Amino acid sequence: MNDPTTILSPDARIIEVILFLENEPVSLDRLGKLSGLAEQPLRSALDELADYWLGHMHGLELVESNGTFSFLPASDLHERLRECYGKKVDRRLSKAALETLAIIAYSQPVTRRDVENIRGVASDNIVRLLREREYIKVVGRKDVPGHPCLYGTTKKFLFEFNLPSISALPKLSEIDQVRFTTDEEQYHAN
Repeated sequence: MNDPTTILSPDARIIEVILFLENEPVSLDRLGKLSGLAEQPLRSALDELADYWLGHMHGLELVESNGTFSFLPASDLHERLRECYGKKVDRRLSKAALETLAIIAYSQPVTRRDVENIRGVASDNIVRLLREREYIKVVGRKDVPGHPCLYGTTKKFLFEFNLPSISALPKLSEIDQVRFTTDEEQYHAN
């Protein structure tokens, strides 16, 4: 498969373009709808595409995570990328910003007020900073008076923290789980 003259099939090429254009993880169902391919030809195209990118030692690889497919940095490059990008994240974000980002990552979707209740301090400037840096985004509105924004993490957050998906976050201890639970979640749990 290392032959540089290898040509992808039309099915693999269309899947490659769809994944590029969608620019986020895409489910098998959505890939089928967008490409018009049935499940078996679709899986064959995905296998062909994965082999092609891996066999030619590209900087990206096709990854399946939680039933979705996307191109991510090749696993053999993670350490080099972490050296460049992981340290940059640590330098740029204060302890308070990292704490706020962690609360959003573990509690999403979450309002700014929920974050403030968990942290115990005002967080509007930090939430604004995290939005500007594209680590979080508005993912909806809460169905309460005022309809406050609900925040969640972005693909940039996953990439810069070297996470294939949000489910790859380290598991919280029971104490931290209580800490990262909003008042409303605690109310419904009781």
